[in-house]
Amino acid sequence: MELTALQIIWFVLIIVLWIGYVTLEGFGFGAAMNLHGLAKDEKDRRLILNTIGPHWDGNEVFLLTAGGATFAAFPEWYATMFSGMYLALVVVLLLLIVRISAIEWRGKIDSAKWRNAWDNLHFGASWLVSILWGVAFANFVQGMTIEIGKYENGAFQASDKADISGALADGAQHFLTGGFFSLLTPFTILGGIAVALLFFNHGTLWLALKTAGDFHKRALKQAKTTGLISTAVTAIWAIWGQLAYHVNWYSWIPLLLAAVLLICSALLALKENEKGAFFVHSAALAVAVIFIFLTLGANAIKSTIDPAYHLTLAQASATGPTHTVMLIAAIIFVPIVLVYTVWSYLVFAQRISRENIPDTFVGLDLHEIRKFEKVNY
Repeated sequence: MELTALQIIWFVLIIVLWIGYVTLEGFGFGAAMNLHGLAKDEKDRRLILNTIGPHWDGNEVFLLTAGGATFAAFPEWYATMFSGMYLALVVVLLLLIVRISAIEWRGKIDSAKWRNAWDNLHFGASWLVSILWGVAFANFVQGMTIEIGKYENGAFQASDKADISGALADGAQHFLTGGFFSLLTPFTILGGIAVALLFFNHGTLWLALKTAGDFHKRALKQAKTTGLISTAVTAIWAIWGQLAYHVNWYSWIPLLLAAVLLICSALLALKENEKGAFFVHSAALAVAVIFIFLTLGANAIKSTIDPAYHLTLAQASATGPTHTVMLIAAIIFVPIVLVYTVWSYLVFAQRISRENIPDTFVGLDLHEIRKFEKVNY
């Protein structure tokens, strides 16, 4: 079945939304990964958090919009993916909640133990959620144990591969029949590691770009190493994916372009050009997202069991009128979101240093709160 122009447009728009999330929230996760290691004391940790403080909530909008757009434009893609990855996505949601709580609640109480506990949770959640996103993206490239059929009396009955159209017309659906652990393979685990390292490097470059003084020098020094390591691991994973799981030749184009951009970013970091390195790395992440989605071909999800069970974009698609109404809304509101996003980054474009971090804390006294004394509501 040929794809319509509106189906292609919405597939491209979903890719664009994922590019926004990965490139923008990627440095947020990566910055938090440096709460231990690069950060030497309390002031360093507060400096790190202040670089992402004005932006993290706006960056999350891209994730919410990508999920909403998938639900509306390709409902069966959304249903198959979210039901098949249910446990993993619940863990991702919990980790994102922990991360948000760590950012918002850390400074509410004037207690070193309180702040350290939230920093530890923030650090761990950022690493884990990055790995899980990498595993999810790698499953797009590899494919999943998808079959077409029905559940009868609690047992799955696969449809005849020779008559998929008839089975779908008769009410059969796509299901992930392999379970949660089928999502974990050597390839997908390596993908999780690769994405985590890319985010780690992205966050380190962001900190080098946004800070001044001794912290800036240490971040730039670290970026020289993280850039080389993340590029090497990503190259192994991407070439493995292209050779083993591609469905078309043209996914080589973004793969090679991403490789060139990652190498250029690493070289710029070695030359201590953190601004160039960060923006080139952002472009590399954007092209890497394109590579991941192009490996799908005309599919929403590939089946590792049999190509006949692939969930195609045409099968997953909503109706033409739905796409039209959504496109009108996107034309109106997406430019507004993009303009606001750019404006917010321009407003907070200045570098900050340890000197900008006050020595005193504004959090409440934990013991006074427990006694319900000296608390201003």
